[in-house]
Amino acid sequence: MTDVLLLAFLFLVAGVVAVPIAARLGLGSVLGYLIAGIVISPVLAVLQVDVVSIQHFAEFGVVMMLFLVGLELEPKNLWAMRTRLLGLGGGQVVLTVAAVMGVGMGLGLGWSVALAVGLVLAMSSTAIVLQTLGEKGLMKSDAGQASFAVLLTQDIAVIPMLALIPLLALPELQGGHSVTDHEVGFSLVAGLASWQVALVNIAAIIGVVLGGNYLTRPVFRFVASAQLHELFTATALMMVIGIALLMTLVGLSPALGTFLAGVVLANSEYRHELESDIDPFKALLLGLFFMTVGAGVNFALLWDNLGQIAALVVGLIVVKVAVLLVLGRVFRLAAADKWLFGLALAQAGEFGFVLISLMVSSAVLPPEIADKMLLVVALSMLLTPGLFIFYDRVIAPRFAETMQREADEITDPSHIIIAGAGRVGGLVNRMLRAAGYHTTVIDFSSKQLEMMAKFGVKAYFGDATRPDMLHSAGIAEAKLLVIAIDDRDQITEMVQHVVAAHPNLHVIARAVDRNHVYDLWAAGCRDIIRETYDSSIRMGRSAFQALGATPEQAEAMRQVYHEADQKIMRAMAEHYDPNIPNFENPAYVARARELSTKVEQKLIVKFAEILGKPAFETLLPSGMRESYETTGELPIELPTEPSESEVSV
Repeated sequence: MTDVLLLAFLFLVAGVVAVPIAARLGLGSVLGYLIAGIVISPVLAVLQVDVVSIQHFAEFGVVMMLFLVGLELEPKNLWAMRTRLLGLGGGQVVLTVAAVMGVGMGLGLGWSVALAVGLVLAMSSTAIVLQTLGEKGLMKSDAGQASFAVLLTQDIAVIPMLALIPLLALPELQGGHSVTDHEVGFSLVAGLASWQVALVNIAAIIGVVLGGNYLTRPVFRFVASAQLHELFTATALMMVIGIALLMTLVGLSPALGTFLAGVVLANSEYRHELESDIDPFKALLLGLFFMTVGAGVNFALLWDNLGQIAALVVGLIVVKVAVLLVLGRVFRLAAADKWLFGLALAQAGEFGFVLISLMVSSAVLPPEIADKMLLVVALSMLLTPGLFIFYDRVIAPRFAETMQREADEITDPSHIIIAGAGRVGGLVNRMLRAAGYHTTVIDFSSKQLEMMAKFGVKAYFGDATRPDMLHSAGIAEAKLLVIAIDDRDQITEMVQHVVAAHPNLHVIARAVDRNHVYDLWAAGCRDIIRETYDSSIRMGRSAFQALGATPEQAEAMRQVYHEADQKIMRAMAEHYDPNIPNFENPAYVARARELSTKVEQKLIVKFAEILGKPAFETLLPSGMRESYETTGELPIELPTEPSESEVSV
């Protein structure tokens, strides 16, 4: 028991210390875990810890991750990906195996050993790639979707690879005993003919699909009736572990099985609950897996063969990047996406450890080659975060520069200028055009402008924050400027310039949040719209209706709240200091506490009057209740209404 607690404490301390440091340095959590594993590897060696056994346990994090990925992917979306699965994924596996096999035979390996090496190195790291793409918000990009298609195909390809491995056995490595003598644990397909194994595999997959469709919902409903959250979590874990166990018993990839189960449950009402319950376990196990990869690096063998191992790792990355770039070009990925796609999948993967272990036990790979292969796989995974950093700092900026274009010449200026044509500016523009107004729209996104052009909407490419661009748009004669770009600092700087240079121009500015309103107010803008404010109070109005208020009552309550909020914003602006965080500003904090109490009491009475319910009788302090019953008013003074010149905030 002490040994287990010591190991758990050691891994947790390493992760807790290394990952925040790596994240602060911009290296990402994956590299942090890998470095943590390398740092504690000497301690694990002294304690004689079997890192490989821990790694096999931690690989279950990959299984859970693919289950969660499946939950995000509906079956119709999976069918829509079939071209990429077969083309990109299938092409990557086949071409990489062929390329690596050719290089291996050129280096003197026999065809069967070279093929085995190609099968191992064709895999990429699902755990590292999906984790990193998710952290960087790139999963929905073209490169992210292409990478996911390849990783999914690789996982499916493990099935025929496992069937092929025994056929590659070398008689000279078998040592006088049959491969079937190897202890592989309990199996439902042991001793069956290949056609029987295929039938069992198909039956298992059908069982997972049918069970996910027809059994999980009644089971979860039954468990949910107990109203014990920990029991629901236990059931979710039981389901994932059970599917993984079934897949293992029939010789299939457990990750593939749980992925299919996730796809089946993608439309389930329990989907979000499953995600929230499984995700913490997935994250911990993946972190442990990455640390075992780092800890498993055989530094003694690495130093003895440093040049050879380094050449093999670099050669692997070059070969895989070349294959992926060719496929990216064939499937018409954009230049930047093509490079991200190639660099993201350039490493070997965690399934490589599984395949190498099975190949050694099946007399396919000589142990001396297998040991070097383990190093190549581990080091290529270690280098992957560095490849992402290389893309972020070198490749992406270069393509961003080449994709820039000269600003358009504004040939048809108007008295209404809209800066930004995205979610906010685009809607404002459509409203004004529908009323017959002529607008000049400026946006810095070529893709956004191309989309607008397809619908016949005229807009100009350029940086609306630049004074020369505004001048060419006719700001000197303009009556209205709508600032709808989505960069907080740029909005503030633009307001400061325009208000100072054109004091008679009416400026409507988009504010990111409450504090941004104060910044824009200080800059001189008096027509400020918080980007989520109106939608939020409309949701509040809908909530009132859902709780029994009539539409008229709900709208009246919304208006009362809106007026009170406007008064508060105007009052608080006097105490706001952009150089001091609000919670460290005594005057701001004191005024906020005073107003929040007053407004809350005032709203209670106003809402009660609208609803016809004497809520104040139970919610107000006795002194205030007596004052209200006597005079019909509360002894509360709120800031005065903002004047018309100060408009809405």
